[in-house]
Amino acid sequence: MDRGDDVKKIMNSSYLKWGVTAFAVIAGSICFFYLIFHASTLGAAMGKFLRLLMPILFGFGIAYLLTPVLNFTEQRILSPLADKIKIRESSKRNRIVRGIGIILTCCFVVAVVYLIFAMLISQIVPSIRNIASNADAYIENLVEWVQSLIKENPSFSGYANELFQECSSELENWFNDTALDKIGALIKMLSFGIFNTMNVLWKFIVGFVISIYVLASKERFAGQAKKITYAVFERDTASAVIRNFRFTHKTFIGFMSGKILDSFIIGVLCFAGTSIIGTPYAALVSVVIGVTNVIPFFGPFIGAIPCGILVFVVDPMHPLNCLYFVLFIFVLQQFDGNILGPKILGDSTGLSGFWVIFAITLFGGLLGVPGMIIGVPVFAVIYAAVRTLVNSALGNKKMAQETEKYVQLDYVGSDGVYHQNMGRR
Repeated sequence: MDRGDDVKKIMNSSYLKWGVTAFAVIAGSICFFYLIFHASTLGAAMGKFLRLLMPILFGFGIAYLLTPVLNFTEQRILSPLADKIKIRESSKRNRIVRGIGIILTCCFVVAVVYLIFAMLISQIVPSIRNIASNADAYIENLVEWVQSLIKENPSFSGYANELFQECSSELENWFNDTALDKIGALIKMLSFGIFNTMNVLWKFIVGFVISIYVLASKERFAGQAKKITYAVFERDTASAVIRNFRFTHKTFIGFMSGKILDSFIIGVLCFAGTSIIGTPYAALVSVVIGVTNVIPFFGPFIGAIPCGILVFVVDPMHPLNCLYFVLFIFVLQQFDGNILGPKILGDSTGLSGFWVIFAITLFGGLLGVPGMIIGVPVFAVIYAAVRTLVNSALGNKKMAQETEKYVQLDYVGSDGVYHQNMGRR
């Protein structure tokens, strides 16, 4: 027997398999022990590692978001143009189309960012400056409104004075005991925040440069990912993983792009409507309404409440202005929820209203505002995965997969008959 047969015999030995299994169990136990008792150290190391990778992550994220723009530019503009001028399909043509497409995509992004900042500087910044410069006048208007309210309701005067004295005392105590002591910490925190903002901005710029390289070779990256998937998993499992990734991509991109378009239209309609009804600071209010509308369900309330307060504080002697604004926002959100939103988004998530609220609450609590934005598409993917697993398990048991079959179900007999109980709710 030669050396090759000896090696094959050893590799097929049950003792070797048991040894490898035992080693894996021991190594896993050690890793689990370290994870439990050194979680803070591991978390700090992971945090440092992620901070180092942040520009790369930004690059892949930006490339992912810009892929639909690049695909549209190549497939709808550049490729038809190349066909029209009789440039034959070749690798050289594809490289030229890709290069021009990336340039046009970058120009589009820069133009959008420029327009946003131009609007902010020309419309929003003067509005904010005007609010700050007229703050004393707005406070005087509010005080006059309170005084007129007290004058018209004498019984309310004693309660209002008591409440005012209590609030003044609490505010004075807070300022003397807390605010003065924390000014140094506040300045330090503000400086640290500015430094972090500049650091994130720099990483974002580096990530934007990296995204250009990712876009240039996105098909190769996708091919490498598929190659690794088929190398690691069995063929059927790998195919299922790739299908699930395609579903995730379709759900996420479809929802986010649709929601951004929907919010942009709502912001434009809000500006037109508030300009017509004479709402003060229409541009500022419309930007707030449009941006917060990206957050499903809670977004309209998050944007409308502070804007309504601003409209009221500007002129409290005419509360109908605030009422007209609130009614307009209510009508606008009804239009968005029942007509515009379904027209743009369709049933891209497949979630009911309850699960939308659940997803926003859960991911908002975990990740804050970004979690509220991405929570719905992420949970839609999780929901679809669980639904697939449940339906697959029921299919293996030769049982019905339709939820309606189980709404009035009492029990399933041993013969497979579904017994309904129509009297139980």
